[in-house]
Amino acid sequence: MLKPGYVYILSSGFKHLYIGVTSGLELRVWQHKNGTFPCAFTERYNIKQLVYFERFDDMRDAINREKQLKRWSRIKKIRLIVASNPVWKDLSEEWGEPVEPFDGKLREPVGFE
Repeated sequence: MLKPGYVYILSSGFKHLYIGVTSGLELRVWQHKNGTFPCAFTERYNIKQLVYFERFDDMRDAINREKQLKRWSRIKKIRLIVASNPVWKDLSEEWGEPVEPFDGKLREPVGFE
């Protein structure tokens, strides 16, 4: 059985970037946000905003992708983020928030005619 993996990019308010790999994205992001490792790079530079991630079915693929992204230039990394998250929204900001139960009403997708 293959273990899934995630590659993720965190950012600070000053756009310092951190690229990491994990098998548990929600837990790992929580650890970054809550300073679990006080001597870590992300803590020193206040890097806590999840701005990009990719999921892989095999952790080995995630590790290879992390290595690839770390070799990229800063501008190439920024282009990758902006392509899917142009406003640099924290993709984890609503994690753990209560979800309203389904009310039984189907809605038309926004932007479709």
